[in-house]
Amino acid sequence: MTHEDWYASGHILKLARQQVFVRREGAGNPLFCLHGFPTSSWDFEAIWTELSAQFDVFASDLIGLGRSAKPKAPISVKDQADVIEALALHFKIEQAHLLAHDLGDTVAQELLARQQEGRAKLQWQSCVFLNGGLFPETHRPRFIQTLLASPLGPLVATLSSKRTFRKNMVRIFSSKYPPSDDFINSSWELLIENNGRQMLPRLIRYMNERRIERTRWVKALTDSKIPLRFINGVQDPVSGRHAAQRYRELLPNADVVLLEDAGHYPHVEQPQAVLNAFYEFHERHFNQPKGKPPTYL
Repeated sequence: MTHEDWYASGHILKLARQQVFVRREGAGNPLFCLHGFPTSSWDFEAIWTELSAQFDVFASDLIGLGRSAKPKAPISVKDQADVIEALALHFKIEQAHLLAHDLGDTVAQELLARQQEGRAKLQWQSCVFLNGGLFPETHRPRFIQTLLASPLGPLVATLSSKRTFRKNMVRIFSSKYPPSDDFINSSWELLIENNGRQMLPRLIRYMNERRIERTRWVKALTDSKIPLRFINGVQDPVSGRHAAQRYRELLPNADVVLLEDAGHYPHVEQPQAVLNAFYEFHERHFNQPKGKPPTYL
């Protein structure tokens, strides 16, 4: 499915005072897919058909990315979490599962922290994390991310090009499954739409938020009362095997699946392996039935 096909099947909603692109498809238990920085909900395209055959799946573009609003003001992780809760309330969802990647992992941690604190707008039943900076001490940002987070960030963003975008993406994918031209071209197009470059230094503040909120966000994992799983592409230089090792150190009875041939985008690189690990998790904890026909909404 091309990115234009993806967006043609979704719509824009006003949620938490922001214009948000939302795609919903399937039937069954609600599942919210949270994508990463600096790409979009289209990242889930390779696993979408199978997920929507078993779940009522929601995917939205985070604010500042894809075809959601790209405001001039900085956007915090808490702002992103507010939008996800508003999305659930809009569709009258009272309980749901999470599948998160990269920045989406951090948004999921904020949502889970709110649940532990008794402030959540709905009940989260489980969360499966893909590669992301769950622990600030193990996150190894790329040089471009460090520059974007510095005072030079606005200039670096303005000078960024598809060539540098491609180079940085290739470095975080695995050597066996590099990003396709279609992934690079479409992701870049979505990134720069509506002056999207300006959002990069405004969004990258999440790296500092991870340090400030570490206690709450790590506690959301270590003290979790709901099932969690970490599916990790070990070749990822940002949050690969070393992040999985830290996850095992901090979480009692940690549930980790290592994908030896995947990098930072395991659901793009090895979609079937991710689906297998995701399904096994849900079958074990929730006896999720297989083979439910999708319903298009």
